[in-house]
Amino acid sequence: MRVEDEDARDFYLEETVKCGWSSRQLDRQINSFYYQRILASKDKGSVSEEIDSLEPKPEYEKIIKDPYVLEFLDLPANEHFYESELEQALIDHLQKFLLELGRGYSFVSRQKHFNVDGRHFYIDLVFYNYILKCFVLIDLKIGDLTHQDIGQMQMYVNYYTRQMMNEGDNPPIGIVLCADKSDTLVEYTLPEDNKQIFAAKYLPYMPTKDELRRELNLEGFEKKKE
Repeated sequence: MRVEDEDARDFYLEETVKCGWSSRQLDRQINSFYYQRILASKDKGSVSEEIDSLEPKPEYEKIIKDPYVLEFLDLPANEHFYESELEQALIDHLQKFLLELGRGYSFVSRQKHFNVDGRHFYIDLVFYNYILKCFVLIDLKIGDLTHQDIGQMQMYVNYYTRQMMNEGDNPPIGIVLCADKSDTLVEYTLPEDNKQIFAAKYLPYMPTKDELRRELNLEGFEKKKE
């Protein structure tokens, strides 16, 4: 394998066995810096602990990635498109999106409808993660993340917690997938003990090494400020 870093190489080997990746899928994960992105957005050292266990504890931060690379959608560059178009593109490429989401995901529903006192709400995408043993709700935002977006996802998660959880399930989690976000805004909108709501950026194309390095350096700078 051309991966020089021994830890990264072991990680890819373990993930390939567990997920049953094809050689093409493995190439994509290597080229999109899957290992580095997990390390950058999760607790350092958690990857090796996770891959040593077939049934890891439900530590959501080890599963949720940031950013997600959606180059397989071939989204128009610098052109306006709607959230419904992004949603349809993800459905059209569902197998590749599941691969980008990571291990343990299965598709449940799109535009999941529920009614509260005569008001109608629709969750863009619903998945179930059999490793975390919980529902995963995804809301798509083509613009910058706002505190209203986070509040809306909080309501979705509360609904699933009280109405949709099955026996043995862990509490659901929500991911607001957006074009851009302020980590400070997310921090001040959510409670300090938050373990259910996450915000993540999507990248419409495969980043170059320099672009990814800038992204990771920026994230590291934000964490230092905290």
